[in-house]
Amino acid sequence: MHPAAIEALVRLRADARKAGFDLRVASGFRSFERQAAIWNAKAAGLRPVLDAGERPIDVRGLDDTALVFAILRWSALPGASRHHWGTDMDVVDAERLEPGQPVDLRVADADEGGVFAPLHRWLDERIASGRAHGFFRPYTGAGCAVAPEPWHLSFAPLAWECQRGFDPTALAAAHRRAALALHAAIDGAREQILQRYFEVPARLYAAALGGWDGAGRAEHA
Repeated sequence: MHPAAIEALVRLRADARKAGFDLRVASGFRSFERQAAIWNAKAAGLRPVLDAGERPIDVRGLDDTALVFAILRWSALPGASRHHWGTDMDVVDAERLEPGQPVDLRVADADEGGVFAPLHRWLDERIASGRAHGFFRPYTGAGCAVAPEPWHLSFAPLAWECQRGFDPTALAAAHRRAALALHAAIDGAREQILQRYFEVPARLYAAALGGWDGAGRAEHA
């Protein structure tokens, strides 16, 4: 993780602890190679591809382009994942986990009645009021076609710069070098993919950026 994101996370974790939560990172930085392995496994049918309700779908009847978009619902295109930036992470409340229990991130666990619902209600309030130390949720089900991921937090001051500086040409070159699965279908739909599954609207950054003073401190700490 980027040092500034770590500093902000330490502050957010301290606030969470005062509220009775043990906010922990379940997944942080993810390399291109790791994301490519996930992508290729889904393209090959070795890992499940999920529908909007988190149910496995039968991909055998999908053409390559349809399969690309089905994978993109829950898995980012390698090279276009926010987890590459050192700014984004998936979080859980470790207080709600049994010792040794594996983390399985599901929307139902964040919804009302779910095991992590109290943490996410608290995060809702902090993010909405600009008191989340620069963090926000990029995937809410609005403004971006990625499925809602309430557990996914992004450190807005740095993530916004990463998004603005993104180079689609470099992405295409990386895919060619890696011989990424479904690369021909990706090339044919690259512009649409980036518009729908990569670009997060500036308005979603707004509350988090409004709570940041530009010098590494949250205004509402």
